[in-house]
Amino acid sequence: MIIKEKIKDFLPLKNLNNFYVVADFDRTITNGNSQTSWSILAHSNLVSKSYIQERQTLYDYYRPIEISETIDINTKMNLMKEWYKKHISLFVKYQITEEIFEKAATDLRIMQFRPGAKEFIEFLYKNNIPLIVISAGIGNFIESFFKHNNCYFDNVYISSNKIIFQNGIAVGVEDNIIHSLNKNEVSLPKYILEKLKDKNNVILLGDQLSDLNMVDSSKHNLVINIGFQSDDYPLETLTSNYDIVCESKDDYIKLKNLLFSL
Repeated sequence: MIIKEKIKDFLPLKNLNNFYVVADFDRTITNGNSQTSWSILAHSNLVSKSYIQERQTLYDYYRPIEISETIDINTKMNLMKEWYKKHISLFVKYQITEEIFEKAATDLRIMQFRPGAKEFIEFLYKNNIPLIVISAGIGNFIESFFKHNNCYFDNVYISSNKIIFQNGIAVGVEDNIIHSLNKNEVSLPKYILEKLKDKNNVILLGDQLSDLNMVDSSKHNLVINIGFQSDDYPLETLTSNYDIVCESKDDYIKLKNLLFSL
């Protein structure tokens, strides 16, 4: 675990009543080998080969754009929204059912917690620390995953893309699309913001550089950014941008002990 010197003075954290946690989901709460919530169906045996092929074609075209460091941000924002809309249209085209979504979300071969993540979430619940999951993924999968693992507690709030079903069949998506480049606290519903209004300190958890945008540090007394080592970036890139970096060998138990001196 790599910790910047400026952060060490704040550890272990005190006055937990002033904290809440903002976390990415895919490969931050889930382990690095898990599929993302957008790719779950393609790695299951629950959908047609045609869906899988069309989904892969979209991924091969748009994913390099998403991680490009040379394409300007406005162009990328528009293309990410285009990508997500096209993928959602595949759910509608192939009449993916709500039952299929729920089955896929509980397949441990596809998606698992990072080691210790469930215990970390349970600690937050027991200490009344809100956990805000802001994900560019699919909220239906995320909610089902939390429920299946018995940790969809009343301090957990999920802000993500929610697929709408009519008569059990996908027909579209609720509200505005959340993609990797527009994930921020502005997207949170008012009832969540109301619960956070008296909390000035934030722990941010992510694995991508874009996850750092989930919180506007200028609006808080303290923001501690914690990144998980990712194949998408050299370790040096993460350590330059995050306050704490959990390397591949680190788990949430070690992180919990560091933050809360347990």
